[in-house]
Amino acid sequence: MSANASSVDENVELWKMKKLIKGLEAARGNGTSMISLILPPKSQIPQFTAMLATEHGAASNIKSRVNRLSVMAAIASAQQRLKLYTRTPTNGLVIYCGTVVTDEGKEKKVNFDFEPFKPINTTLYMCDNKFHVEALAELLETDSRFGFIVMDGSGCLFGAICGNSREILHQFSVDLPKKHGRGGQSAQRFGRIREEKRHHYVRKVAETAVQMFINDNKVNVSGLILAGSAEFKNDLFKSDLFDPRLFSTVIKTVDVSYGGENGFDQAINLSQEALANVKFVQEKKLID
Repeated sequence: MSANASSVDENVELWKMKKLIKGLEAARGNGTSMISLILPPKSQIPQFTAMLATEHGAASNIKSRVNRLSVMAAIASAQQRLKLYTRTPTNGLVIYCGTVVTDEGKEKKVNFDFEPFKPINTTLYMCDNKFHVEALAELLETDSRFGFIVMDGSGCLFGAICGNSREILHQFSVDLPKKHGRGGQSAQRFGRIREEKRHHYVRKVAETAVQMFINDNKVNVSGLILAGSAEFKNDLFKSDLFDPRLFSTVIKTVDVSYGGENGFDQAINLSQEALANVKFVQEKKLID
């Protein structure tokens, strides 16, 4: 399968998951008859089977007869769904069971069990008047990975963010000459050396960017942010040394007050709106 076809398949999975989450999130029930159960990868099924049996026993003590019967029925449905699995699927297991109230005011039983499209590192059991989909929503949030290049006069940092996690991929320092105050020939020679060193610095950043953000001849991020103080980020952006594949991925350049890790954090904060717009456009293309 080509990388493009694989990407389309993944986007279709995302779109299906988004529709499912939207439906589950909107669903409401009477009392606490809606079960949300999440097993992370490598969970022991018998452990959760035993837990549901204990919960079913505890539910028999609920005073309200209607709520008691609803909760016990929902737990029984979850138990039946769990019996379909001899072991937890590779990416974990998600089960939603319960009685929801439709827009017409009628009660309707719903049961879902599925393996998420990527590993879900959450353990959850909730009995409520709604389904808890936060962990699923987080999986979608972590779909897009964005790259950052933070340049200033003392060095460069390459980073990436994916959902709520941020990662420093590589960083190096540089020793650039400061501007020369004296005039004459020495100033011209110094100016030349300074420009050469800046040029080498931009070249090194451009070459390292290819190593960080291109794998198998393909850009590995959904978008690239160029950040920094002074003109370095603009020098990189305009440079012929900057790989055209990365150039076309740049979604924003931002001015930051610092270099290094502090500059990375500041760049993330200043880029939130641009990153949200990219995700929105990707989703819109998928639906259209």
